[in-house]
Amino acid sequence: MYHTLLFDFDYTLADSARPCAECINFALHQMSIPEVPFEAACRTIGLSLPDIFEQLTGSGDAEQKEAFARWFLVKADEVMVAGTQMMSPVPALLPTLKRQGFRLGIVSTKYRHRIVSILDREKLTACFDIIIGAEDVKQFKPHPEGLQKAIAALNAAHATTLFIGDSPTDAQSAARAGIDFMAVLTGTTPADEFRVHRPIAVLPHLGALTDRLGQDTGHMKAERNRL
Repeated sequence: MYHTLLFDFDYTLADSARPCAECINFALHQMSIPEVPFEAACRTIGLSLPDIFEQLTGSGDAEQKEAFARWFLVKADEVMVAGTQMMSPVPALLPTLKRQGFRLGIVSTKYRHRIVSILDREKLTACFDIIIGAEDVKQFKPHPEGLQKAIAALNAAHATTLFIGDSPTDAQSAARAGIDFMAVLTGTTPADEFRVHRPIAVLPHLGALTDRLGQDTGHMKAERNRL
């Protein structure tokens, strides 16, 4: 049985696709680099800002990555919080999980202060025991530093901690941290791409989470072996 549930933020708990795409194209425009289609921008959500730039442009130039991050954050200060909406099951789900006794946390490449502002607006901040954001780590997912920090801060056992996310990067981070992973299909990654990562389950959305958590852990692990 799981006691600690750690969540990714973007595309798992919340939809920030439009403000993220706006920030990406604002930064590219400021750098005189062609803007990218909305769908291409969405496929990078959840990556670190330097990785977003490299994936979209193919450039690994460190100075350009730094410039991209600076311009992205300038626009993010204007649009990110207001433009981000919680996924529809989340406002009811989180208080339910707390009442059931789970410890909850967020581990994200998004800046913690933005996550807190969004949660404050939705009156959901008190649901979380810990929030780890970009400013709290030196190495971003798929490095496990963020998950390791959350697990240590909560004094949680690896065997009873579950990470829930929407991308292969999330799955890789969980594997490197030595904890189970559950995928949700509310991002841009199709179910088939998760198979190689052997998630404990693949859910269409977080509305299906409580039913899955009610299953025996051994049953879920047996099901994982059939994926």
